[in-house]
Amino acid sequence: MGGDSSKLFSALKPFSEKLRSVVENGTEISVVTHLDADGITSGSIIATALARLGAKCSVRTVSDMTPSVIERMKAEDHEFYVVTDLGGGMAANFRKALGDRWVVIDHHQIPEEEVLTDDTGQVLNAWKYGIDGGIEVPAGGMAYMVASTLDRKNRDLSAVAVVSAVGDRQDQGDKKSFLGLNKEILGTAKMLGLVNVDLDIMLTGRETRPLHEALAFTSFPYIDGLTWNRDNCYALLKDAGIKLKDNGRWRVPAEFSQEEKSAILDAVAKFVVTSSKTSASVIDDLIGYVYTLAGEDKRSQLRDAREFSTLLNACGRIGKSGVGIAICMGDRNAMLSAGEDISTEYRTTLRNYISTIFSERWRVADDGKIALINGDGLVAEDMLGAVSSLLSGSPTLAGRLIFVRALSKDGTYKFSSRKSLGCTSQANLGLIMRHCAEQFNGTGGGHSAAAGCRIPSASLDPFLSCLRSAVYDSKFTTAS
Repeated sequence: MGGDSSKLFSALKPFSEKLRSVVENGTEISVVTHLDADGITSGSIIATALARLGAKCSVRTVSDMTPSVIERMKAEDHEFYVVTDLGGGMAANFRKALGDRWVVIDHHQIPEEEVLTDDTGQVLNAWKYGIDGGIEVPAGGMAYMVASTLDRKNRDLSAVAVVSAVGDRQDQGDKKSFLGLNKEILGTAKMLGLVNVDLDIMLTGRETRPLHEALAFTSFPYIDGLTWNRDNCYALLKDAGIKLKDNGRWRVPAEFSQEEKSAILDAVAKFVVTSSKTSASVIDDLIGYVYTLAGEDKRSQLRDAREFSTLLNACGRIGKSGVGIAICMGDRNAMLSAGEDISTEYRTTLRNYISTIFSERWRVADDGKIALINGDGLVAEDMLGAVSSLLSGSPTLAGRLIFVRALSKDGTYKFSSRKSLGCTSQANLGLIMRHCAEQFNGTGGGHSAAAGCRIPSASLDPFLSCLRSAVYDSKFTTAS
């Protein structure tokens, strides 16, 4: 691990005791978290841990943390706030609005002055302890560390923390393995029999989709002629002699034997060799570690950690975060079936966004290094992160820094940025988004390879100029 985990462990005890005393005093607690998979998991983990202590506790999600959201929190006047996966760089705003009635559990890069001025230990952030919150631990992992410090029984929440890590794309080790604290948390989940880890073909819908559909819907890696093309995938697998049905029922990828999986890979490899647009290395990219939640039903969307995280992202982005939170906190009945319907809607919406972006060429300004995507009148602001993530895997935009924008209901512009596949730029998007947004009374931040911001609409043109120069400025090229 890059950081000093002993510093984090020594900070966890007083931080957890602060929360324990808030609960014991009968204080009513509002957990405010981000609406993506990491936000929903981190908020759910901490809410579960607090509820087990007997806390009066509610959870809600917001699109991002801005001064106006903090003012709303002040007006609501809950007795205490726990903010997860949000609020990096905003300690001064919290202090001014809420006094000492708040804590933040986060993993996004924060300014040095926030580290130096947190005398009361209200900010538990990975970067304070030299831990890379971009690849070593997400907010779900940080929330899990607090929960397991409050009570060792909360180690059963380690499986949800594994979901947060894959949801935040922190499977950045060799063959999509975990690094740093994520690896330690995974070790606990494995030891408790909650998560199984296997080297396998990484297909979207490993537990739920017919094999040919799973291959078609797998966009990382992108395989020209197969990705998004169900008919071609079906024909390829059928011609290879793969048994796609069992007693009239479609077989899902998790049900195939190792021998059959070898035959599937051989068929894809032969197809790739004949395709001039796809590199042979995609076969290597298809093999990686998969994380199976052993306690979930087979063929359930919750059994594969990546599918689980996609379901949570769908809930948050479609405006049904409560469904995702309920599932994370144990609901396996009505909420799970609602979540499956939400997933279908989410996939359809995303597919429509991406096809419109590429068919309406005026939406993409691409100079080969930076791609600016105009989502105005198309992309809902809460879907921006999902759109930029999907675009980052498109071969059309390979090697670029991607910035997607949309006009919000409140008249501000919201941006989401990503480094695309094959991007070698050393630019730190989190630092760039914060710097450029703050020049125009906006807010922003994130990680080296994924970040976001919000700015006043009148500042759009000068903001874009700031972006274009900042990506080449060595001040903003630190490690993730």
